[in-house]
Amino acid sequence: METKVIKIDRKNIEQKDFEEAARILRSGGLVAFPTETVYGLGGNALDPSASQKIYAAKGRPSDNPLIVHIAEVSDMEKLGTDIPKEAYALAGRFWPGPMTMILKKKDIVPKETTGGLDTVAVRLPSDMIARTLIKVSGVFIAAPSANSSGRPSPTTAEHVIEDLSGKIDMIIDGGHCDIGLESSIIDLSGDKPLILRPGFITAEDFKNVVGDAEYDKAVIAKKADKNIVAKAPGMKYKHYAPKGQITIVEGTREHVAEKIAALYEEGIRSGKKCAVMISEENSGLYGDIKKYLIGKRSDPITIASHLFDTLRLLDEDGAELIFSESFDGLNLSEAIMNRLRKAAGYSIINTEE
Repeated sequence: METKVIKIDRKNIEQKDFEEAARILRSGGLVAFPTETVYGLGGNALDPSASQKIYAAKGRPSDNPLIVHIAEVSDMEKLGTDIPKEAYALAGRFWPGPMTMILKKKDIVPKETTGGLDTVAVRLPSDMIARTLIKVSGVFIAAPSANSSGRPSPTTAEHVIEDLSGKIDMIIDGGHCDIGLESSIIDLSGDKPLILRPGFITAEDFKNVVGDAEYDKAVIAKKADKNIVAKAPGMKYKHYAPKGQITIVEGTREHVAEKIAALYEEGIRSGKKCAVMISEENSGLYGDIKKYLIGKRSDPITIASHLFDTLRLLDEDGAELIFSESFDGLNLSEAIMNRLRKAAGYSIINTEE
């Protein structure tokens, strides 16, 4: 299959630029497109065969649910049933934006889209390319991240091309995504709101609207649990991983630097290509070690927005062993560390134990 790449000028978005992509979606094909979080791999959410194509293109386990992207708040009533008042309150506060809500699904939503579950994950993106595509196509778009399953999520069209060229019909290039981490996911299908994936919208943000929102224990766990039922993308499987092995080192600033330096030297002596992933503030602690500066602790959004970019750059440079600082204790730390722990396969060293 030849994958067509088209570039959209964000300063001059016109509906006619989306007509070919819309036709592809209506006919059951796949189109990758940017959102404010990461690039999504889109197909008609109500077409079981399109959802199956998404799983096949990504190499994604079919029990990992897809997120359905909508263009209007009222669209959630076409997809969900028994919608609680909290959903309307959250939509009023955070939509359009990087929030996904899990609702009990209507029969119109095929289980091929929901990973076999009786719930549906729904999101209204703020990115105007994404919203225009949904409106012009006239279909709800099921769209996980547009990467090969398990790889770092894509924040540029180049990342999508690297993973999916030849496997999908079209890629819309809209430049770099603003946030760089996938949407926050909150489950409203049970007795109380449960946060299934941290993101730009934090637990505190949710609590300010619905009061008693809590994290699912699997979200903040520091080790994997094979018994997790994947009610949301990214809960069950190793995700976001580069080709090299990441080890996260926790502890005080000085102890972490000492341990990472020791691990780096040990890896070099064993013949491995090693790298460290650290914040800009701590770069002076690591001497001549090969450093990848991910962002500033004083500005955590820089860490969030560059995490996946950095993981892909490590791949390009052939890093085999990667030693990373922990970024706990920051605003957005739950979102950042959730992705980093999964990328590391929960390989974590605590220097204080």
